[in-house]
Amino acid sequence: MGIPGLTRYVEEHGEFFTALRLHDAHLVIDGSSLYHRLWLEGGLDAARGGDYEALAGAVRGFFAALRACRLRAHVVLDGGREPGEAKLATRRQRARQRLEAAAALGRGARGAALPLLARDAFRQVLAGAGVPFVQCLGEADRDAAALARRWGCPLLGSDSDFYTFRLPAGYCPLGHFQWRDIAGDSPERYIPARCFSADKLCTHFGRLDQALLPLFALLSGNDHGRLPALDTFLCKARLPTRSCCRRRGARKHRQICGLLSWLAGFANPAAAVDSVVHHLPEHKREQVRELLHTSLDQYEQADGNLEDYFESRSYESRVGWELELPRWMLGALARGDLSPFMTDALILRQTFLHVQVENMQRPSAHAVALPIRQVIYGLLLNAGQDSETCGEAKLPAQLPVVQEFDRFQKTLKKTFVQIAVLPVSFCSDHLPLDKLTEVPMSDRLKLLLETLGVKFSILEPIPSHLQLPLAVTCYWTRYSEPIVKLHHLKALLLGIVFGELQRTTSSPGPEVFHVQDNKVAYDHFLKWKEKKLQNTDLDLDTAHTFCQWQCCLQMALYLNQLLSSPLPEPDLTRLYSGTVVHRLCHELKSSPSAESLLSLSPKIDKLYFDLLHTVKSAVPSDFFQKKKSKSCKEKKKATNQEETTSECVTMEIQPLHDLNRFVLLEVED
Repeated sequence: MGIPGLTRYVEEHGEFFTALRLHDAHLVIDGSSLYHRLWLEGGLDAARGGDYEALAGAVRGFFAALRACRLRAHVVLDGGREPGEAKLATRRQRARQRLEAAAALGRGARGAALPLLARDAFRQVLAGAGVPFVQCLGEADRDAAALARRWGCPLLGSDSDFYTFRLPAGYCPLGHFQWRDIAGDSPERYIPARCFSADKLCTHFGRLDQALLPLFALLSGNDHGRLPALDTFLCKARLPTRSCCRRRGARKHRQICGLLSWLAGFANPAAAVDSVVHHLPEHKREQVRELLHTSLDQYEQADGNLEDYFESRSYESRVGWELELPRWMLGALARGDLSPFMTDALILRQTFLHVQVENMQRPSAHAVALPIRQVIYGLLLNAGQDSETCGEAKLPAQLPVVQEFDRFQKTLKKTFVQIAVLPVSFCSDHLPLDKLTEVPMSDRLKLLLETLGVKFSILEPIPSHLQLPLAVTCYWTRYSEPIVKLHHLKALLLGIVFGELQRTTSSPGPEVFHVQDNKVAYDHFLKWKEKKLQNTDLDLDTAHTFCQWQCCLQMALYLNQLLSSPLPEPDLTRLYSGTVVHRLCHELKSSPSAESLLSLSPKIDKLYFDLLHTVKSAVPSDFFQKKKSKSCKEKKKATNQEETTSECVTMEIQPLHDLNRFVLLEVED
């Protein structure tokens, strides 16, 4: 969240910026800021679960512009959440904001919500485009700033914390980086940009030393933590008032100006800290002094040497070594082959499940993927299991737990989830976490498929890159609530096949046949896609159903990654388009005509029906037959049962494929 009010304050002072023509240089990019901004700038549909191909197109266009100006981009991505109550409070606040935005979009209001798999799709596009990137173990801002200092190049992002870092070549906010407006003639092309200069900010406040900016950030309450005792300082200190911030409604600006003006009166951070603690009650002074000095020492301390990583692909993490993380895991995290979800679960034993635009009156869409998450937790945290009881059912009190933060109706809840009991070959006395990659691939594949409840024999006829999403679809079809209808399944599979159609027409490989037929069919699909929709209202139950599929896919993807990919990772950018799938679902409810869009390409048409047959074979033969609806009395009884919750209850999840699962629930407003 950065420093409250600082971005707006800086934007109102154009004199803090320097105009640049960027070309022929290194450029360090805060990756999380970039994909958020590209999604929001694209004006993409935010209510139907994500158009990942459109996001991918924006990302490719961005880096193509950089290449045209010979800018050597290096992307730095955030990792997991860092420990500490302040960081947890910030994360919870952000989760509540996402929940509110998703609820508003579900009501038809305007808003923005990042799709669930946006980060994973972004990572895939970077890898496919050959853009160098690294995923840090924790937050990326300090490591990115250290790399920019090392290379003497600008840092590109949208985090107000960067205004307080030492960046000799400047910090360029993404809003001032005009990558769509390349200027100049080849080979002298450049991207116009405006970079923030901390020197100019300090000059504005007279004798302000840049070394005092981190203390300003801490006193202002940034993501690195806000000490409650500092509120006492802000109340008691008589901060200077500047004429530029006396206008009505500029309270935050007055505080920013006042703090910076006040800090300009000190020669160094130590003197300023002494003055801060002087305003506090005597019994708190030494504790606050120590905490401030520790925070200042760590403010710009990088976790790893990213220059070494980009040169040799060797990632050395100080925090990783302190935590004794397996070396294979550190490398996989740095390459983006493992999600930060893993380190949150392993190190903090806390995970946040991102809310989507779903039916807020129903249980969270993430609930259906709980058994998959429990297997992930079991692999990460099985160190407490012994060889004699490994693989056997255990009582809830004997198993480690992970705290999950998720939606409960329109509030945030904390749930204590116990890990799954794993097969003997995956238990700790036989297999420490650092030996997970040594388990035979056949055993890893077996665990993945047993978790999803499918046999490899039904997947074998399917193209390998679609086997994981199809296994997920079988799982989703069986366990989603409300029940998946046939038109939901067909719409989803048609969307997947249209993605395949696009892949074969845009980059046909030697294994792709009937290319001309595919092009004709794809053109036919594009014409259908361009037709104006008669009804653009969002069906929340339909949205909820497809949100559940994305939740299942996300966790199956992460489990597959943790097992070192026994199944190929699917291309997310072509796998799902929310607007296309919702539209197909709407049409298929009344007519099967949408299926005829594939008839011009017999091979693609056959793929669709093969996928459909495979999923149908994994459920009872009468699964998609219309069932009588519950009576009003039964519905009322079920509703009353759902609304009855206690502060702390134990729930047993029905075993799936001999894996015992338990969950302890605590609801928080």
